[in-house]
Amino acid sequence: MSTTTILEQYIANHPGSAERYREAVSIFPGGVTHDNRYAEPFPLYITHGQGPRKWDVDGHEYIDYVSGHGALLLGHSHPAIADAVAEQIRRGTHLGACTDEEVRWARAIMNLMPAIERVRFHSSGTEATLMAMRLARAYTGRNKVIKLQDHFHGWHDYAMAGSDRPAPGIPAESWGSMVILPAGDLDAAQQAMERDSDIAAIILEPTGAHYGQLPFDVPTYLAGLRQLCDRHGVVLIFDEVVTGFRASSGGAQVRYGVAPDLTTMAKIVAGALPGGAVGGKADIVDMIAQRGDPQWDNTERVYHPGTFNGNPLSAVAGATCLEMIAADPINAQADAMAARLKAGLNEVFTRMEVSGHAYGVASMIHFTLAEGDFDHEFGADVNRRIKAAAGSAAVTGIKRGLQNHGIDIMGRDAFLVSATHGEADIDATLAAFEATLAEVRAEGLV
Repeated sequence: MSTTTILEQYIANHPGSAERYREAVSIFPGGVTHDNRYAEPFPLYITHGQGPRKWDVDGHEYIDYVSGHGALLLGHSHPAIADAVAEQIRRGTHLGACTDEEVRWARAIMNLMPAIERVRFHSSGTEATLMAMRLARAYTGRNKVIKLQDHFHGWHDYAMAGSDRPAPGIPAESWGSMVILPAGDLDAAQQAMERDSDIAAIILEPTGAHYGQLPFDVPTYLAGLRQLCDRHGVVLIFDEVVTGFRASSGGAQVRYGVAPDLTTMAKIVAGALPGGAVGGKADIVDMIAQRGDPQWDNTERVYHPGTFNGNPLSAVAGATCLEMIAADPINAQADAMAARLKAGLNEVFTRMEVSGHAYGVASMIHFTLAEGDFDHEFGADVNRRIKAAAGSAAVTGIKRGLQNHGIDIMGRDAFLVSATHGEADIDATLAAFEATLAEVRAEGLV
């Protein structure tokens, strides 16, 4: 029996990635261009992808569940999107003017999310959440925004309040207008709104922190927040950067029948190209509108430039993607494969007698080495157990081991399934997960 460890096998398998990382550490801070790509002893370097698969510089093939950080509901290099973008490149990448493409893109969004009456485009999800908070403050004339503990809304100063990570470089004064509450606690939200008349908005990931890793009772909580916001004149903001067009074709808001006042979007909305958007009620988003009234335009209007807002490449990619989602059973396929994966992961945990559980919404599947049933169990204690388990050496071992077996997952504990994953991909993934779990146990990590 081989005595090679998971880590030793990872290093032996990926000399090309190791070599490139040695150069990258002298160029990029930490050697990477995105925090989530940092990995010890080095991250993988990927050359190309097609459908549900991608390949690294050493020639290894992976079934991919990173899915472009959630953006690739249609898989890698979808021909329709590739063709649309290639055609637009020949027509112009930046026309410095209004275009038919941006109108088509906005119509595709509004077709899938009926609560959206106006749209404004951005270049990222971080920009979108920053603008949503600003719009809510301007519209209500109030200053404070409620944010839920650990919910992720990008990396701007306001979004980092109540984060699950440190935030050096941000003045404490920036957080004076942020009110941090525990997720899933309607009583806490009610008390905050009743005691403070300066609350402009509440922003949240509508399926729980980190697209459902830390779950709450979604239908009850979202419906309760809608009622509270209506009662207190507070703007309800759903951050659907990940869940948008993935929790359902119309996002979490359509899946659960709760209409927010504002929605922030990125990732899938731009067909996996750079792009974001804020959409919502006309009277709120129209705080950006110029009215030809100097008093309004110069003193009241929310200012919003942006060189790449609604850029033609993202517009055609986004419109093409969203029109396909509207016309074809894209979500049904991804959800069915995710359900097969979730059931199979739980069977593996049971068969191998390892404490663990897979859970999640639609095509967003998480696993944890904590015991429980987190599709149905919620609360602060559940979140503490999931967060504690996520930091274990066993989870790191599983991430590396899966890569050794040709599976790449999002972060260390999530599978973002695309509509291009098929039954054979799921079954191969489950076999790799079982083999990896056996290796992790052999090393005494579980």
